[in-house]
Amino acid sequence: MAYLTDIEIAQQCAMRPITEIARKAHVDEKYVEQYGKYKAKIDLSLLSETDRPDGKLVLVTAITPTPAGEGKTTTTIGLADGLSRIGKDVTVALREPSLGPVFGIKGGAAGGGYAQVVPMEDINLHFTGDFHAIGAANNLLAAMLDNHIQQGNSLGIDVRKITWKRCVDMNDRQLRFLVDGLGGKANGVPREDGFDITVASEIMAVFCLSSSITDLKERLSRIIVGYTFDDKPVTAGDLKAVGAMAALLKDALKPNLVQTLEGTPAFVHGGPFANIAHGCNSVIATRMALKMGDYTVTEAGFGADLGAEKFLDIKCRMAGLVPDAVCVVATIRALKMHGGLDRKSLGTEDLEALEKGIPNLLRHVSNIKNVYKLPCVVAVNRFPTDTDREVDFIIEKCRALGVNVVLSTVWAEGGKGGEALAREVVRLCEEEKGDFTFSYGLEGTLEEKIEAVVKKIYGGKGIQILPAAKKQLDQLAALGFSNLPVCIAKTQYSFTDDPTKLGAPEDFVVTVKNVKVSAGAGFVVVLTGDILTMPGLPKSPAAERIDVDENGRITGLF
Repeated sequence: MAYLTDIEIAQQCAMRPITEIARKAHVDEKYVEQYGKYKAKIDLSLLSETDRPDGKLVLVTAITPTPAGEGKTTTTIGLADGLSRIGKDVTVALREPSLGPVFGIKGGAAGGGYAQVVPMEDINLHFTGDFHAIGAANNLLAAMLDNHIQQGNSLGIDVRKITWKRCVDMNDRQLRFLVDGLGGKANGVPREDGFDITVASEIMAVFCLSSSITDLKERLSRIIVGYTFDDKPVTAGDLKAVGAMAALLKDALKPNLVQTLEGTPAFVHGGPFANIAHGCNSVIATRMALKMGDYTVTEAGFGADLGAEKFLDIKCRMAGLVPDAVCVVATIRALKMHGGLDRKSLGTEDLEALEKGIPNLLRHVSNIKNVYKLPCVVAVNRFPTDTDREVDFIIEKCRALGVNVVLSTVWAEGGKGGEALAREVVRLCEEEKGDFTFSYGLEGTLEEKIEAVVKKIYGGKGIQILPAAKKQLDQLAALGFSNLPVCIAKTQYSFTDDPTKLGAPEDFVVTVKNVKVSAGAGFVVVLTGDILTMPGLPKSPAAERIDVDENGRITGLF
């Protein structure tokens, strides 16, 4: 049987005018700024002028990802459409895709099958230009920093201690490490430099955590770009760059409104990396979605140990949000991979591999239920090769934790395949009350916070801090940053800092290699393992298969 590709499904969709979607989301036309027929930005004044109460917040997260796939974004969109089909007033809040993965290996972030947001080509490419604005603000700050040094360096910036990098929203390993400012005195001061991908820029994290233009400017002013010869931090505020950066970002800060294939209003806005930054869509978009629906479904990046942990310990803490329910997405195929089964054998029933792999799911579920104390459901994204015995095995194991399992077929059936999941989510929101608790408090040391996440969430026995990282931690403590939350950057493929350790390892130690402060975002980034802030393209990048015909119709995007 030949399946339609995601882009073919999306291009067959009869989209509704965005003005109609805005009305469905209770957004008055005076707040709608149209970007063509099917996209719009919503003016920020809506948040202060609406008297609608907040709806219920549902977080979708997942098991530790494998190449077998989980379908987290697809489930998020399908659940929202399922809620709509059972009569609920619903919105969905998602991240914007980065061009790096779109042209690389991972693909975009607009869902899949019959659970997508549209227009998918626009969303996965330039969209409304938000990422370009973020990149421009990032690079303006870099230009003003180097210009300050060129023009006399009155702040006494040590070029060996510059921490700010330029960025581009593309996977380009050639730009990771550079020497620039060559060619003589008129062309700048020679120094080592490098690029990050735009989604790894602190501007992206600042953008997504800001609650207003005023808050945006305050956060931008706190961004540390480097240190002086006597180790004093130098900020964007010191460089007088804040006003111009905010001017570049003011329109981008307005959330984008689009729709699902079934016409559910979707706020798609912002997109920081989930292993380097906090991996969630913007606070402003989440708040707007909550005001405009009785139920809002949102997602966090990668597995629950990364995305959900940062959503709960960073975003919810800063924005005052509390999820009413959490959905953990899993596939039987991925769990069998966690159990050691070869990728070529995933289509055959193997209860032994499933038994070895299911502890990964159970640890994520236990974290949500027992550490964060939130109501939880497991959504099994069902494939045709999954057997009833395998499904029953998962149901039985999750029942022992007091968590229901619901089968989801949203990829193949859209909202219809998400109705059962929607009913369980409604039951959780209406009948089960959580007692939301963070995994750590802000009063401890940075080391204590890192250790709390490693022990409580990852299941490890402790941390090892390398000498360079210990020096950085001591410096940050001396500068007064001990009270910030920690954003741990590690591999998405394991609970540990070793991507080859699948399942639910125990008795492991996480090595802290590097620590830096994102003072504007308001967290301390803790680097473990080998984390790249500028990815590279694979041997056969997706870009090789993308084309556009003379009518402007794009093919090969997915």
